Amino acid sequence: MSPVFGIGIDIEEIQRFEDLTGQWGRRFEQRLFTENEIEYCRQKARPSQHFAARFAAKEAFAKAIGTGWTGAFRWKDVEVRNDANGRPLLILHDTLRSRFGHLDIHVSLSHSNAYVTAMVVLADRDE
Repeated sequence: MSPVFGIGIDIEEIQRFEDLTGQWGRRFEQRLFTENEIEYCRQKARPSQHFAARFAAKEAFAKAIGTGWTGAFRWKDVEVRNDANGRPLLILHDTLRSRFGHLDIHVSLSHSNAYVTAMVVLADRDE
């Protein structure tokens, strides 16, 4: 079993993202999300739920690496994608990829009508 490097969890209110996207629109989206994420969320019946889930995953990742939003962390350097079966994956870019790309990243997303939650577990790869 791989040793755990870090664990992060986050919960977000979906209404907050409905308000933010309503108030700031694309400007808000482009500050925090990649074009792939924006396109994915905008295709959904309730985009704010999916934006909130992606934000929660990024926040959980920031907690798992132990830096929060400071240091090497940049919002668009963490991207949430889904595999062919719909399973969420975290893809790292740029500085985060060079610093943490050696880790296995496990992410789980869940939602209710009002909230989304994300959990990220980072593990050192077996040699």
